Amino acid sequence: MNLRGPRVTLRRPTTADADALTAILGEPEVARWWPGFDRDRVLSELIADRSGEEPFIIEEAGSLIGYMQVAEELEPDFLHAEIDLFLANAAQGRGLGPEAIRVLAIDLIDRRGHHRVTMDPVAGNVRAIAAYAKVGFRPVGRLRQYQRMADGTWADALLMELLADELVRSEV
Repeated sequence: MNLRGPRVTLRRPTTADADALTAILGEPEVARWWPGFDRDRVLSELIADRSGEEPFIIEEAGSLIGYMQVAEELEPDFLHAEIDLFLANAAQGRGLGPEAIRVLAIDLIDRRGHHRVTMDPVAGNVRAIAAYAKVGFRPVGRLRQYQRMADGTWADALLMELLADELVRSEV
């Protein structure tokens, strides 16, 4: 099932998307936060079926501009989802990231019944944090030494969450 917003469409990836995703992940501004991806890793971690994760290609006007994934905790007493994404450098700063997040969050809340959605960007990824805030995500904590970076150092992440009634359903 495709999910659609005013400018973006979210759809399931296919092996035909591997080269485009590998190219995006090779862009310095994307690789900084998503290091170490080659075509084989893209195929195994972003396109192949993986238990507990649902992948999406982000398209604008039929062109692949990014990737998003969701993991759901389906235990009724802890029901929530976690999402993560990256966008091609040329797609950044145009509101497409917040739109893609909004489209998926609406589906998670309205159709799937989640009351909370989380994200965990690297604490230094100021652009991503600002984009998530536009949709209603709020910082709730810091995850220390959470992600290994390309240079081998560990970076903290900012835990952000969105409660169903905090979702900004239209662009601001």
